[in-house]
Amino acid sequence: MTGTPSSRRQFLGYLGAAAAGAAASAPLTAAAVGQEGPEVGPSTPMSTRTPYGDHQSGITEPTQRFVELVALDLLPDTDADALGRLMRLWTGDVVSLMAGRPAPGDTAPELAGPNADLTVTVGWGPRVFDLPGLSGARPAGLQEIPPMRHDRLEDRWSRGDLLLVVGAHDGTSVAHAVRRLVADAAPFAALRWRQSGFWNGFGKDGSPATGRNLFGQVDGSANPSPGTEVFDETVWASEPGWFAGGTTLVLRRIVMDLDEWDTVTRAEQEASIGRRLPDGAPLTGGTEKDDLDLTAFEDGRPAIALRAHARLAHPQMNNGLRIFRKGLNYTADGASGRTESGLLFLSFQADIARQFVPMQHRLDMHDALNEWTTATGSAVFAVLPGFREGGWLGDTVLS
Repeated sequence: MTGTPSSRRQFLGYLGAAAAGAAASAPLTAAAVGQEGPEVGPSTPMSTRTPYGDHQSGITEPTQRFVELVALDLLPDTDADALGRLMRLWTGDVVSLMAGRPAPGDTAPELAGPNADLTVTVGWGPRVFDLPGLSGARPAGLQEIPPMRHDRLEDRWSRGDLLLVVGAHDGTSVAHAVRRLVADAAPFAALRWRQSGFWNGFGKDGSPATGRNLFGQVDGSANPSPGTEVFDETVWASEPGWFAGGTTLVLRRIVMDLDEWDTVTRAEQEASIGRRLPDGAPLTGGTEKDDLDLTAFEDGRPAIALRAHARLAHPQMNNGLRIFRKGLNYTADGASGRTESGLLFLSFQADIARQFVPMQHRLDMHDALNEWTTATGSAVFAVLPGFREGGWLGDTVLS
């Protein structure tokens, strides 16, 4: 076969699109429906996830060790029909890669393997709903984040028309999946940004545990638990009808000033968050999962400081509303040549305007952590509902 590298990639992309339907409907092996793979040690549990269901599995699965977030912008000639072709193509990729099989047209099939705990989550940015035929399909809860006082947003880390969240306990599997998905999207969309993060969701004994951010804080203790009524009410959207089972995602890239943080006493660090550093327990006592007592006083002052992050984010301070948060630590080369460290903060909720924005406004105005944190990137996406065997991502609105 002759031709330019670009034409070869385009050919492979459309070849993959033609094969996507077959891949999407192919039955999974026993390993692909959640059976455990070979024993690899207590600190690195590995399995193969199913891509099928009412929701995309990457939302509720525990955060893997390696995650890459990729945003793309639609090319000018990509209309709703072309978007549908891309979604069919990506569905074939997702089904194959999550099952440990090479994606259609895979140029490095040896890198696809089972038991990596791979998940791929797909979302659409607000501009997708400006396409002819989709203007009436925009979820009511999908809203851009208004300017915040402490934000220092950079275009290179913000916005996007399409989002991929690719995670696995094996970094090679993540890199390979991202490469395939981005290459197959080339006829339809161009890369906007890529951000990589890491997370350790395991305790010293290898059992699942709440991870820590680079401040050393246990991060995510108050999350609602997947499968509960509170979680369902917090995360899953029901309208419009095509979006039932989907959710909205806010991504914030937050730079942490670790040098200044290290000059603060541990008592001051704990007061800024409202939790103990060793175990994440509230400063009002108990264990990590115990609720904060916002009425408690100590030495005549609130035991949880008025500007403590955990107080300001608590449902009692937000009309009972919650979010479901995930975090990814990252390090990168900064503009000044110094290493930049921070948190890729992912917030899932049914309605950004109703749940996330009021909470973020309160934190922006009062959060003690603002002294050491700055948001430099921000993006919002409608995370698509799941799909069944024989279906594909977005088929409820693009069919």
